[in-house]
Amino acid sequence: MLKRRIIPCLDIDGGRVVKGVNFVGLKDVGDPALMAQHYEDQGADEIVLLDISATNEGRDTIYNLIERVASNLSIPVTVGGGIRSLSDFHKILACGADKVSINSSAVRNPDLIQQASDKFGSQCVVVAIDAKDFEVYINGGRENVGLNLIDWAKKCEELGAGEILLTSISNDGMQSGYDIEQTKAVADAVKIPVIASGGCGSIDDIIDVFTNTNCDAALVASLFHSGQATVGDVKMKVEGIQCKIEK
Repeated sequence: MLKRRIIPCLDIDGGRVVKGVNFVGLKDVGDPALMAQHYEDQGADEIVLLDISATNEGRDTIYNLIERVASNLSIPVTVGGGIRSLSDFHKILACGADKVSINSSAVRNPDLIQQASDKFGSQCVVVAIDAKDFEVYINGGRENVGLNLIDWAKKCEELGAGEILLTSISNDGMQSGYDIEQTKAVADAVKIPVIASGGCGSIDDIIDVFTNTNCDAALVASLFHSGQATVGDVKMKVEGIQCKIEK
């Protein structure tokens, strides 16, 4: 039986966890360290921490916040936002993170994927892809870079990415379900794990993406932040769900 990971996502802005719709309209929902600990207690497999304003503001991610979150957790922590160099990778991993997620910087400098994989190991390198209509966007979903989603996902794998975090821009925050078509296409095109992100509004949405795609994990934000369900609730429902098509 394949283990499907349930990963709460904490989008960080100004040192606080926020949530919006289609990457805008952000609202404060809590303290990152407290929320991360709460989700680990519920049985989360990993935590993703995304500093969503770092790239657009041209600054480094918040290192002291990473330390505060990671120091209290025993599960893996992935950190993204504002990472532009191998030095940034080193600093984030030194703060206690287990994986580093790159998005805009990977598109602008694909060699960074291979350099980071060679230096720190592919297991540390997560390439986040924000996509709409099978096209790749950067800068928080603001800029279409003219890359085909499938071609870019394959390129990331070739360069040494250990995972792909795929977010549907159209579905983000809508709580209407994951983008099954895009997720299935990417998961079928690569052999590395794919994390489905954007659109989860119910436990049924998670069952749907696990049943109808080969994704390895589901990223969840609003469903957990709102208290509509716990990680434990989700795991009880999705236990035993299998991919329709084995990798």
